[in-house]
Amino acid sequence: MTIATPPALPTFDDVLAAERRLDGHAHCTPVLRSRTADAEFGAELFFKCENFQRMGAFKFRGAFNALARFSDAQRRAGVVAFSSGNHAQAVALAAQILGMPATIVMPQDAPTAKLAATRGYGGQVVLYDRYRDDREAIGRELAERHGLTLIPPYDHADVIAGQGTAALELIDEVGPLDALFVCVGGGGLLAGSALAMRARSPQGKVYGVEPEAGNDGQQAFRSGAIVRIDTPKTIADGAQTQQLGVIPFAIIRRDVTDMLTVSDAQLVDAMRFFAERMKMVVEPTGGLGFAATRAMKADLRRQRVGVIISGGNVDMARFCALVTGDV
Repeated sequence: MTIATPPALPTFDDVLAAERRLDGHAHCTPVLRSRTADAEFGAELFFKCENFQRMGAFKFRGAFNALARFSDAQRRAGVVAFSSGNHAQAVALAAQILGMPATIVMPQDAPTAKLAATRGYGGQVVLYDRYRDDREAIGRELAERHGLTLIPPYDHADVIAGQGTAALELIDEVGPLDALFVCVGGGGLLAGSALAMRARSPQGKVYGVEPEAGNDGQQAFRSGAIVRIDTPKTIADGAQTQQLGVIPFAIIRRDVTDMLTVSDAQLVDAMRFFAERMKMVVEPTGGLGFAATRAMKADLRRQRVGVIISGGNVDMARFCALVTGDV
């Protein structure tokens, strides 16, 4: 375990600035309801559907916000990022929109759809082995060698501020919430969501949700120091991170109520619910928040509950195999 001193933290004003920067570029994604879910919980559930965001996930918000702040010199040189898939696509698309080159470091076992989409947005993909190689070291080396600007997937103030606009939109549309459930990989979405929640719905509780196999965030939250683990083996590929980012962790410690975990089986059940009851394709990581609400539903009766569905980027063959049990 290591205790890190974070740099200056983003604030809610940064989230508001990101919202203005994203206007006309990011989708204001729908908030959907389910009478079946409300009846099951005895509560009001509000699903913020970032699976309908540009490139299929909330990551576009943070990537575009960060790249939009580049200087002319940075834009000419280009950006480098590392990601298991959604941040990769987000940076590639944002770079394409802003007219700059993008180099993306991705694991060789990333979902085929995410690799194809990243290349389709114009990103130059560099592959690595997620179980043996250090993606951050690869990204830093490429940045130094070619003069690129490195934008990490979560440990960056502009990325966090951009991600926070998803929760901001949710609360501004439906009103104050008693609880908000957010998936966690490196913590960028959770940190940004906590900033929005504390400003717009300060009495509400904020929960981060990880896969059981990758509970580094939960361990860090309970111990008070960042915990690094081996790359977890879980179907939630967007949450196969080894530790929380330094900046997100500082916000999470301050503003988050608790960190929860769910099993892969619970994720599949959540994916099946979205497909059968709400007619939506949601990737495994995207089901983390709802899976946790189901485990806590006895505590959520008569409450107004927000759930951020983080993305829908999953290979169709893999999706069908998971929801039908053919794995």
